[in-house]
Amino acid sequence: MIVVKKLVKRFGLKTVLRGLNFEAGDGEFVALLGPNGSGKTTFLRILASLSHPTSGEVSVRGFPLPVQAAIVRQNLGVVSHLPLLYEDLTADENLRFFGKLYGVSEVDRRIDQVLDRVGLLPRRRELVRTYSRGMQQRLAIGRAILHDPQVLLFDEPHTGLDQDACEMLDHLLREVSAQGRTIVMTSHDLSRVEDLASRFDVLSHGMITATTGRKDLTGNHLSEFYQHALAGSGETA
Repeated sequence: MIVVKKLVKRFGLKTVLRGLNFEAGDGEFVALLGPNGSGKTTFLRILASLSHPTSGEVSVRGFPLPVQAAIVRQNLGVVSHLPLLYEDLTADENLRFFGKLYGVSEVDRRIDQVLDRVGLLPRRRELVRTYSRGMQQRLAIGRAILHDPQVLLFDEPHTGLDQDACEMLDHLLREVSAQGRTIVMTSHDLSRVEDLASRFDVLSHGMITATTGRKDLTGNHLSEFYQHALAGSGETA
């Protein structure tokens, strides 16, 4: 589903990703862990076709990036630090725009389903600029799942959400994972992702330095695995 080989990303003289290798198959839910500055957001931006690699190979569902970025975007749902919404449109108008962009069939019915799913149905006619940060994040999640993509990329998606919204998102993540979707999510909240992801990769110094499956963790030892992985790479959380 996602294959990355020897990925390098430089910004001027600064190298952020250093020959990173990564694979995620159908139905895998990968939590990407790492301290600030380790390259997690840069990596997700490349997978989302929002940034070009300096070198290396990246493909999503067999389509290489950046050559076939347009096709890849049809198969992706992305939630980033920025909501990426049109603030002078209502929630309904935002989803209608993206629905037409992605060619969603029965778009009215699908918009109703999505707004209900993220808890915004009663406020669908309000302008997004009047929304709180948490409400905008809810709508961004709705935009990401609107076209029922096979691959979902989440960059710290719980940021700005209240407890009810966090639980809504967790339920949604479990739901789409059970449907066989591929999910890659960055997070600093180890206790939360430990109950969600099927695999945990640690990104340090621009490379994946450790990986483990949930079934290979004994007890609640994700924190221990993470700290040991960072210590082995000479980095601190």
